[in-house]
Amino acid sequence: MFEYLAANEYPGRGIILGKSEDGRAVFAYFIMGRSINSRNRIFEVCKDDIKTKAFDESLLSDPSLIIYSPVRVFGKNTIVSNGDQTDTIYEYLNEQKTFEDALYTRTFEPDAPNFTPRISGLIDIENGLRLKLSILKSDNGNESQSLRFFYNYDNPKCGEGFFIHTYKENGDPLKSFEGEPKKVNLKGNIDKLTESLWNSLNTDNKISLAVRYIDISTGKYDQVIKNKLEGM
Repeated sequence: MFEYLAANEYPGRGIILGKSEDGRAVFAYFIMGRSINSRNRIFEVCKDDIKTKAFDESLLSDPSLIIYSPVRVFGKNTIVSNGDQTDTIYEYLNEQKTFEDALYTRTFEPDAPNFTPRISGLIDIENGLRLKLSILKSDNGNESQSLRFFYNYDNPKCGEGFFIHTYKENGDPLKSFEGEPKKVNLKGNIDKLTESLWNSLNTDNKISLAVRYIDISTGKYDQVIKNKLEGM
């Protein structure tokens, strides 16, 4: 995974879900950007949730699509996504509806000509560990058609994860991720995984990274946040 990321200067935003070697649920979420508006962001922790925030409010030109909650916790469910569909999923779970129900009300982002995919994940520790990933994308840039893909992983192996990201590679326009989520190894503790991921992301384009290891029986977690602008 780290070599794969290091060879791709712009995978966009990415979600990894899985299980650590010591049996905890894992998520990692990173954001990248090419414009000043996009790069002017940090992750901010709000209790169990995470929000994106403008680092310098004077440079914020358009908050749509870049200011949102990538992580929210609902009971024993942790929601991770690359947009405000996090809130949609949260609201649907609160109404005793499903992850899939929520995402059938959404589509890819309206940022022509890229039509950035909406990627979403769910960690459910109600009974053991169940993981869900989804990508909603255009049909090769055709905005009249939405392609919806859902992936379910019950009781993943220790040290195994699944990785999905928004863009295939850098370009203009940006092409959407293709294929199934990539199976990846999740070796080592949270600090090792965080550092390896952070160091694999392109130095110019990376913005923020959040990694969380969640105890499946108690819901307690360890978390590490990396913000490029706070480290400068």
